[in-house]
Amino acid sequence: MNTQINILLLCGGGGAEHDISLLSARYFESCLSQRDDVNLLWLELNAQGEYRTQQGKKCELTNRREIRFEDDTDAWRVDYVIPCIHGYPGETGDIQSYFNLINLPYFGCDSEASSNCFNKITAKMWFTALGIPNTPYLFVNQVDDESLQRCEHAFDTWGSLFIKAASQGSSVGCFKVDNRDEIKETLTRAFSYSPYVIVEKTIRARELEVAVYEYQGQVIATKPGEIICADNTFYTFEEKYADNSHATTQVEASNLTEAQVAEIRDYAVRVFKGLKLRHLSRIDFFLSDQGEILLNEINTFPGLTKISMFPKMLAHHGDDFTSYLMDNIKSQLTN
Repeated sequence: MNTQINILLLCGGGGAEHDISLLSARYFESCLSQRDDVNLLWLELNAQGEYRTQQGKKCELTNRREIRFEDDTDAWRVDYVIPCIHGYPGETGDIQSYFNLINLPYFGCDSEASSNCFNKITAKMWFTALGIPNTPYLFVNQVDDESLQRCEHAFDTWGSLFIKAASQGSSVGCFKVDNRDEIKETLTRAFSYSPYVIVEKTIRARELEVAVYEYQGQVIATKPGEIICADNTFYTFEEKYADNSHATTQVEASNLTEAQVAEIRDYAVRVFKGLKLRHLSRIDFFLSDQGEILLNEINTFPGLTKISMFPKMLAHHGDDFTSYLMDNIKSQLTN
């Protein structure tokens, strides 16, 4: 009897975070490649919707849950898939919808939870509905006189703005505005990334992150880690992944009170359960200069690169990533 699990490791996606996805996939590959109970196939999805092996061989994922290669009559049965895709079409929920259609079990959040978290406007509506404080914001659906007036009034009230494409990850399409005259131009830039834009109050704050994940039937929230950027800057895409990044990280943030840690972890578990997330997430908070704890955003498939916080915080909490991953895979396949 074959006891191996055929796991498809799907990465890429063709979006702005394609290359980061490949780096994260290496982490999964390193965890699973030595296991006797796993038969792993790596496929890269490109911007044209084509699946290719690491050797560049084209193939397709059929509705029979099989991988079929060109000029090859044999098919590779897929028991389970890890959609290691940051941004579109992974964190947007698109590819999970296809897996649902063909009844293919997969790792990570389902399609609805992914979509709700990836759209910053939808996510903030959920945060508020769950009673979790978050950053004051405006919703903008076009650049017109009314929208400009609202944004200018917000600038006059708040003093500084963040203008963000509503449906992008890793700070893509995210801009800080400290000059009132730059609002229109910046809105236009943000709309080039997304059909909807969110305008937030700039918060002077510490940036804290919590790894929240399911393991052995429990939802676990780690102690907060911290991203420390240079003064008056924010954690851009380049700062996150550049080799010469000036940002530093602490796997466990210092100088937090026990009450602050408890409140952040409580909010993290509450939003994980409230939005019905699954398996993994990285949940990001602000701790303002006034001591406010504000939920910033949720990453439903956080990075797993050598500098990423999620695997570091999971290990710091005392859990082994491979054991955690296989626990979720096997429990899902046996239910």
